[in-house]
Amino acid sequence: MMQLIRKFILILCLSSSLIGRSQDWHLSMYDAAPVYLNPAMTGVVEGEWRVHAHYRNQWNSVNFKAYNTALISFDMPFKRWGFGGQIINYRAGIGNYNHLQGLASAAYTIPLNRKQTHLLSFGVQGGVSQKSVEYQLHTFNYQYNAAAGGIFDNGLPNGESFTSQSFIIPELNAGILYYYAKQQSKLNPFFGVSAFNLLTPTESWYDAQNKLPMRFYAHAGMRINILETFYLIPKVLYMYQEPFTEMTFACDAGLFLKGSEVYLLAGLTYRSLDAFIVSLGAKKSNYIAKVSYDTNLSKLSDASSYRGGFELSFTYMHQKKDKKTVKICPRL
Repeated sequence: MMQLIRKFILILCLSSSLIGRSQDWHLSMYDAAPVYLNPAMTGVVEGEWRVHAHYRNQWNSVNFKAYNTALISFDMPFKRWGFGGQIINYRAGIGNYNHLQGLASAAYTIPLNRKQTHLLSFGVQGGVSQKSVEYQLHTFNYQYNAAAGGIFDNGLPNGESFTSQSFIIPELNAGILYYYAKQQSKLNPFFGVSAFNLLTPTESWYDAQNKLPMRFYAHAGMRINILETFYLIPKVLYMYQEPFTEMTFACDAGLFLKGSEVYLLAGLTYRSLDAFIVSLGAKKSNYIAKVSYDTNLSKLSDASSYRGGFELSFTYMHQKKDKKTVKICPRL
């Protein structure tokens, strides 16, 4: 009985958070979606153009409706420039909270040496977000009816002063990225910093002066080519969005199977005080497919039974047969 009560309270907390101070979503396989991670990665492609699709499903174990994130992006290099765009849709909870975002991005790469192996990329990203919620599906304190046996009655006044169910806000993001692009190098380090919600737009269903706080990423790692057919990529990600911080430590591995010309991919990730993540995938020719699962380690673990969420990632990079690769994508 107590387990059911705890789960019920957690569900209420998760649902009510949708109409409180807003925070941005996150992805476990964050660098599988490079334009999402850092606008400066726009056009940093081992080919003529790239299409990426991403899907995340979370909290089936504790919520009546799961939280779903879907993303699709396109980017391409043009000389030293990179151009692209992405569409993200996030949907959560019983009130059908929905966040639809469309962004266009551009980046410019500067070589730091004559051989053009040390590269610095600057990127900017802009667009709009539309947020909506069906607040009539939520229940509030005023709707608790003790006389009826202790239930929430949606027919009672909710005591809230909603002025709208939907609003649109502007988006402006920027980033910088350094990476070492020498092919056949033993070590290929990379690091970057990106900032989101630079305009800190006002967002509220109550006409309140609620500002969406800026979000900052700092990410770094190194591709270590241990053998001709085997590499490791230890990496770290730091995120800050007032008042929350998040630290992620990960290591990816790739093993090339010469007979089938396939890279087998695997990764282990620890997101501090939140989740342990395992990912598996494969890369063949121009295609990369990956899947990951989160084991929940947060305070929700008692209610979630350590079940978190899963992600699917698919990338296609179009290349000419006579390609001459200059840019080495930092994530692979």
